[in-house]
Formats: sequence, structure tokens, C-alpha cells
Amino acid sequence: MSNPVQKADGKVRVIAFYLPQFHPIPENDEWWGKGFTEWTNVAKAKTLFPGHYQPKLPADLGFYDLRVPETREAQADLARQYGIEGFLYWHYWFGNGKMLLERPFQEVLESGKPDFPFCLGWANESWAGFWHGTNDREILIEQKYPGKDDYIAHFNKVLPAFLDKRYIKVDGKPLFMIYRPLNNAPEILNMMSIWKELAAANGLEGIYFVSQTYSPDDEYAKMKEMGFDAVNVVRLFDFEEKKPSIKKLAKLKAKLLHRPTVVEYRKAARWFVDKDFDSREDVIPTMIPNWDHSPRTGKKAFILHNSTPEYFAEHVSDVVDVLRDKPEEHKIAFVKSWNEWAEGNYLEPDLKFGTQYLEALQRGISE
Repeated sequence: MSNPVQKADGKVRVIAFYLPQFHPIPENDEWWGKGFTEWTNVAKAKTLFPGHYQPKLPADLGFYDLRVPETREAQADLARQYGIEGFLYWHYWFGNGKMLLERPFQEVLESGKPDFPFCLGWANESWAGFWHGTNDREILIEQKYPGKDDYIAHFNKVLPAFLDKRYIKVDGKPLFMIYRPLNNAPEILNMMSIWKELAAANGLEGIYFVSQTYSPDDEYAKMKEMGFDAVNVVRLFDFEEKKPSIKKLAKLKAKLLHRPTVVEYRKAARWFVDKDFDSREDVIPTMIPNWDHSPRTGKKAFILHNSTPEYFAEHVSDVVDVLRDKPEEHKIAFVKSWNEWAEGNYLEPDLKFGTQYLEALQRGISE
């Protein structure tokens, strides 16, 4: 590819969230045991009720190690083949220069391979509580906001990525996502201001700041007031507000049957897109192929049940519909996710469906 970020006219710009957790690090060895990666949770998952699809096991790419260059090349080849523009690598900067899971992306950056577009998303939250498989009182590592010197150091760390020819841009600006900007809005505002000045000083046209929210009705206006160029909306739990009877029934069954909270994918997927809201130019919708958190949290999990490539294809079509009238640069949709295996939330081929979810995505964005 002579220009890896070139886009075909009118095509949807699909960017997939990419988890770099699939390699051992000293911290995970300490917290979870020697050699822990996300595959540890994936492999030990169990069927928790009749018809529950677990364990979900990888097919084409196998139980890979992201320290292996050939694995990263194979992932990029597969994503490119099915119409994905690039990966958003989750980036963990906890303050005072502390990073985790940085090795896979750093090797992508330094090696120049794979020749496949990318951008970064700052996962600015402490590792603690339910979502990380611990009880709510445990903090494994705390997210800190130390001030100006740290924000400058953070910018300088990601600057080589911003300057890389593969970096995904919108309106000529490198796209950078901040996962939870309202966790400490004053410091995030300070950081964004400093980064804009540093971007100009380093020859960049600016930074295309994107925030993420699971509660757009409550948070969209606040994020726009902070100066974000766009807001990525993840409507995984919108059904709880739009159709509360679904949640009430799922909770009742969970209690009576001593099982996780289970909702049919097709019922929740009706609310994954809000046609009017998500059609706004500064809103980026999210495609959700599946969700099953039980490998991390067992019977405490929330599970979308009976997801199929056919249902996902319908959801992709809904997302494409809200993108049709947006300017070409802004026809962006994120996929949650490329490889969140322990959340049952992935596009990579598995032993049950193979590449069918990727095929469904490709059909939907090609229509």
C-alpha cells in the first residue's frame, strides 16, 4: 500500500478497538500469577446455563502472543481484508511516566510493521473493581493526573506515533481518544490545552480529540463543552433505559435461576444506534458484535446471549445508515472490539463462527 491511510470515496471508516493484553508483564504476574494474560481467563471460562456459548476459543490466529511480529502482521492482514481501516490501540499511561502493556504498540511503531493504520486511545482509569475481576475495594494501579510536567512527558511519548505516516487522521489532525474525560475534567482540560500548544509547536495541524461515553444523554453536552471534536457513543446498555422491562426480567431470572444476567443480543441490539442522535457529524457510533463478561467475573457477569453474524449484520447496517450523510472524513464507526476475548467482544475468528462476523461487517459497510 503506497498510502496506508488512503480511503475509498464514500466508504465507512471502520476503526477497531485493540487490546494489547495478550502478553505477560511483571505486574500481571504479581496480581494474577506467573504468565497471566487475557488467554488465562478465556481458557478457564465455563458454560453457566443451557445454551451458553463458552468457552470461546480462537481459530485462525490461535492463542497468540503479541510480542510476536508475525501475529501482529496476521491481525493487520485479516482486518484489512475485511474492510477495517485501522486499529485503535488502547494506551495505558497512569501518570508520572508509568505505563503498562505498551510493548506491542511500541514494537509496531519502531519496526514500521505492520503497514496498517493506527491511532491511540488513552484508557485513563484505575485498574480496580468489577470490570477487572476484583472486588470493588481493590485498586491494582491508580490513574493519576500529576500536572503540567507529566502532560508534557505524555505528549512527547506519543509524538512519534502522531508523526508516523500510518497514524489515522481526521481533518488533517491525528485522532486521539480519551476514554473517561469526566473522571477528572479540570485536569483533562489542562492536558488538552497543553497538548494543542505542543502539537502546533511540532508542526501538527492540531489533535482531533475524541471522548467516549456510555451515557450520551447525560455526558455529550459536557464533553462538547470541554472542547472535544467528537464523542464516541457506546450504547451497550441503552436498552436498560429505553426498555427497562428487559433488564428487570433478566435480573429476575438471574436471581431465580442462580445464573448471570442474560439478555438476548437481538433485543439489546435494537438500541445500539439512535438514528437522530448518532447522525450528528460530531458523534461516532459503535458497532458491537457481542458481549459476555463471564470469563472475568463468572456468575456476576452481564451476557448478551445468542449473538449471530446475521444479527450483527443488521446492526452494522443500522450504523451505516446514520453515517450516510456525514462528510467523508467523518464517516467513522468504531468496533468494540477487535480482540476483547475475555469480554466475549471480538471480531477475530473463533472455532464456532470462523470469519463470519468479519464477513458480516464487510457486507454491511460495502452496501
